[in-house]
Amino acid sequence: MLIAGFPAGAWGTNCYVVAPAAGEECVIIDPGHEAAPGVEELLAKHRLKPVAAILTHGHIDHVASVVPVCGAHDIPAWIHPEDRYMMSDPARSLGRSIGQQLLGELTVGEPDDVRELSDGATLALAGLEFTVAHAPGHTKGSVTFRLPDTSEIPSVFFSGDLLFAGSIGRTDLPGGSHAEILESLARVCLPLDDSTVVLSGHGPQTTIGRERATNPFLGEVARGHGAEPAPRRGM
Repeated sequence: MLIAGFPAGAWGTNCYVVAPAAGEECVIIDPGHEAAPGVEELLAKHRLKPVAAILTHGHIDHVASVVPVCGAHDIPAWIHPEDRYMMSDPARSLGRSIGQQLLGELTVGEPDDVRELSDGATLALAGLEFTVAHAPGHTKGSVTFRLPDTSEIPSVFFSGDLLFAGSIGRTDLPGGSHAEILESLARVCLPLDDSTVVLSGHGPQTTIGRERATNPFLGEVARGHGAEPAPRRGM
């Protein structure tokens, strides 16, 4: 399997390209702010043909390049219905304190082909199977994507802004909920095997086992205690 990524734009949002191998079809995850050039570089380097863009949630730092990326390759974008409005109206999901000047410089809107994600669905794309889990808390329509383990690699979990190395997503923006993110962490993350590789929306790679042992938020959820308020990390 081929998984390549890079931090894009003003918020350093991780954008990933996933394929069975070089020279094959691929899926693009979270083409955010200023991600299009990096996506094109990875596609050329690995000789990949994209078939879809899939979005962990609708914040502008994760979707700002979805229109040009999908338009350039005539591919659909997948997003949860509760976050779909954010592609066309990002300011509504951010409040007045974040990014107003920057938002005025961005071209927002939906790609020509938008498809909606649902909890528990399996997306068969590019010869891969992504299991979708609805994980509200950071936003109402946040989701995660999980690839099953193989003989070559353990399961891979694209956590979006639900779980980071050592932290979790912020819950102080419109649609965020601390109670919901704790429930999502318990329901979506805790059942995963310790060997599961976590590729999040911001920051470095980690594993579920490492986060279970060291992440104060996931640790508190695992012990059944209330966790501290979520930090203001990312958007």
